[in-house]
Order: sequence, then structure tokens, then C-alpha cells
Amino acid sequence: MSRIIFLVLALILASPVQAECYADYKAKQDNPLRLAYGVSQVSDHACGKPQAARSELEGRLQAAGWTLLKILSTFGPEGLAERQSSAGEFFLRF
Repeated sequence: MSRIIFLVLALILASPVQAECYADYKAKQDNPLRLAYGVSQVSDHACGKPQAARSELEGRLQAAGWTLLKILSTFGPEGLAERQSSAGEFFLRF
């Protein structure tokens, strides 16, 4: 029985901890011109690296007809609440 408990604890401790990382951005659509401010989740690798966040988000936005203009910042879950109302319909959309 103690081996089973040890195995379960070892598996729990060995599983990677997932931190949450987000980026806020500005994007546009043409014809007619539309500008948007949004917040999206990005990989942990992109935290603190605007260029990595840009690489992740460009394709997502392009698939929906948007052009990424700028990554404003990357941040953890503590920054979500303060950005939610500003992002509106683009909060965690892409």
C-alpha cells in the first residue's frame, strides 16, 4: 500500500506546473477599418518575450481576418481582471 501512495505522490510531483501567461495586443481589420484591443492566453515560453507572443498570436488573428499590430505586454493571471472590460469581446477570444 505504501508503494502505491509513493507512486501516486511521485506522479503528482513530477507533473509540470502550468503557469498562466497572457498577452494584450492591438489589431486591425481593413475594409472597413476596425481597430481592436484584446487579451489572449499564450504559452509560458512567451511570458516576458513579446516577440514569442507575437509569433503565437499572428496566426490566430490572421485566421479570423485580423492583422496584429503590436503586443503591448505579457503578464500572469493577476493582470486579467483589470484588462477584461477594456478588451470587451476580444477578451480571451483568440
